[in-house]
Amino acid sequence: MFVTDVKLFSGSQSRYLADEIADFYGQPLGKMDVLKFSDGEIQPEIKESVRGSFVFIIQNTNAPGDNLLELLMMIDAVKRASADYIAVVIPYFGYARQDRKDRPRVGIGAKLVANLLQAAGANRVMTMDLHAGQIQGFFDIPVDHLNSSAVFIPYIQKHKWNNLCFASPDVGSVKRARIYAQHFNADMVICDKYRKKANEIAEMTLIGNVEGKDVVLVDDMIDTGGTLCNAAQIIMNKGAKSVRALCTHAVLSGKAYENIEKSMLSELIVTNSLPLKQESKKVKSLSVAKLFAQAIRNAHEHKSINSLFITPSV
Repeated sequence: MFVTDVKLFSGSQSRYLADEIADFYGQPLGKMDVLKFSDGEIQPEIKESVRGSFVFIIQNTNAPGDNLLELLMMIDAVKRASADYIAVVIPYFGYARQDRKDRPRVGIGAKLVANLLQAAGANRVMTMDLHAGQIQGFFDIPVDHLNSSAVFIPYIQKHKWNNLCFASPDVGSVKRARIYAQHFNADMVICDKYRKKANEIAEMTLIGNVEGKDVVLVDDMIDTGGTLCNAAQIIMNKGAKSVRALCTHAVLSGKAYENIEKSMLSELIVTNSLPLKQESKKVKSLSVAKLFAQAIRNAHEHKSINSLFITPSV
């Protein structure tokens, strides 16, 4: 049976993670350059043949917009170089928070990005912990939705915290928290928040009992840290023994690090889907490179992706 060659390429933003993925996969990254004109215009150039190959392009689509544009241009480059199949690996899918029209006269950014990736020539998308699982439905191509529980659950098991309780920092993360609670046969509570505008919380209340418990907040991402820090404060005020957080994507913009340091969080555990912008004693990053390397291998060999997860995907 003829099997196409696998080629791994990385965009500029995700090179730190792509190098690690390539090491676990056992194959070096493909050769390419990203040329820049004096006005800032970019031009990716593939420096080796990809004709007939199964190509994986690793690149996040977080801000600034050049990251998304570079990914689109890389897809176009390998498509025009006669690649047989193009899979884009997006550990952090930017614009995922814009998944619906929740106010008049706003766009749906996640759908637009999905359209752009398909128009550029992507045949498959691999990502992790989308802000909303239904974003998979924005694509008319296969989407492999990886679950960070594969790295977070072993971390929790290793530390053996007593009297565990899992918490959702908002209604949107209830399903994520419930899966962890069911896996560890633990209680779950919910922090219900109300926003006046983006990144600004007007009010938050706690639903459930946390007295004397080691509470673990679960979310897909942390941006300014406002939600998690407020949730941690409320949880400790209600008598919890400790509170920490699991957040897949460490966006950490604005005063996030300052907010975390001043908060009641004893620990913030994230993945390296995004690089940390600075060091913090409270922030610990776990690698997802091995998970992505195995998922890439399974996708190429037409094997199950779901078999890699400890719990069902959310």
